[in-house]
Amino acid sequence: MNKLKHWLFLDSNNAKDVGLLILRIGIGLIFVKHGYPKIMGGPQMWQGLGGAMANLGITFAPTFWGFMAACSEFFGGLCLIFGFLTRPAAFLLGCVMFTAVVMHASKGDPWSTMAHPLSLLVVFIALFVAGAGNYSVDRRLRK
Repeated sequence: MNKLKHWLFLDSNNAKDVGLLILRIGIGLIFVKHGYPKIMGGPQMWQGLGGAMANLGITFAPTFWGFMAACSEFFGGLCLIFGFLTRPAAFLLGCVMFTAVVMHASKGDPWSTMAHPLSLLVVFIALFVAGAGNYSVDRRLRK
């Protein structure tokens, strides 16, 4: 019976690690797909993305900030998939989502528009706190 429980991921430690793996891969794939066109969009797109920083009072170098957001989404997504530098990646992705929430709030967008980046912000805070779990490069490097 114990082997069956382990195989079905009913062992609480194993279930947590499998859950983190599924979460990391799923969200990571979404952000790789979401960030790639932004990286490839070039300076014009980066400037538009970076303009959102004005909502936080940061008005200098919008192209730089947009490029950083695009890189955070694409490379942060890759890091999540592999569980490599998970906490720094989750932090950076959380910063991008925080900026998106503030941007939508400052524009007076409806709750339904703000809820998506806010939900992802909560996911990234949770990943920052929990870490990658056992099925990750981070775990292998710690050994």
